Amino acid sequence: MENSGLVIVDKPSGWTSHDVVGRMRRLAKTRRVGHAGTLDPMATGVLVLGVGKATRLLGHLALTDKVYEATIRLGVSTNTDDAEGEVTATASAASVTGPALDAGVAALTGPIRQVPPQVSAIKVNGERAYRMARRGEEVELAARSVTVHDFAVLDVRRDGDVIDVDASVTCSSGTYIRALARDLGASLGCGGHLTALRRTRVGPYDLGMARTLDRLAEKMEILPMGEAVAAAFPRRDVSDDDARKVAHGGRLPAAGLGPGPIGVFAPDGALLALVEERGAVARPLAVFIS
Repeated sequence: MENSGLVIVDKPSGWTSHDVVGRMRRLAKTRRVGHAGTLDPMATGVLVLGVGKATRLLGHLALTDKVYEATIRLGVSTNTDDAEGEVTATASAASVTGPALDAGVAALTGPIRQVPPQVSAIKVNGERAYRMARRGEEVELAARSVTVHDFAVLDVRRDGDVIDVDASVTCSSGTYIRALARDLGASLGCGGHLTALRRTRVGPYDLGMARTLDRLAEKMEILPMGEAVAAAFPRRDVSDDDARKVAHGGRLPAAGLGPGPIGVFAPDGALLALVEERGAVARPLAVFIS
């Protein structure tokens, strides 16, 4: 019988998220593997994978907040907004002061409008932006609303005309840290790009729960679906009668647990479904009882 649950991977640098999914399909011996939001190849850290029935959780988990540790180099711009791209411009950052840096960071904190990097997986007229950019086409991407909950400077290192800024960023889903680096450099008049990125948390799942692919090859560790849902969403325990309703896709009276996904559990503790509350009714988003 196929195991279902989440696998929290500490993604290595140089791997695409699709590479990790492919490796996990072989390790878990199933094609039913997906991820809850990509990481760029250069980046490392928490990548949440769903195995089996848990692939149906991923779209809901992808909407949770994320935490990153990043290094931004001021004084150099690239065409990808990170260190994997080609240098497009240099301008000395030597005159950037501490207060100016703090002001630039503050301006990028809170609800902001952000233009994604040209080299990104966003689709433009049905085609991935990065494919168009690599053909040399100018890609026009619309600004999107994102929220940077916290943007904290941890260390500043000056080396001639460049400044390396270590920072911690807590942000909403859909925020590009590469774009933060680009926009910080632009606001300071010197350009900037990302040189290192490590994701330390996705929703409730952090590096303490993450395992390297080598370790998972030795011992597969799958977080059961019930535990995964209880960690990420409000929990609702129901009676046998209500459990039967939910198992057949029926609706329940709302319990006032909020608009987002709510995990519904049977009297024996088994995960039944995810529901959402609309007015006086809780309707199923996904039912997991086979």
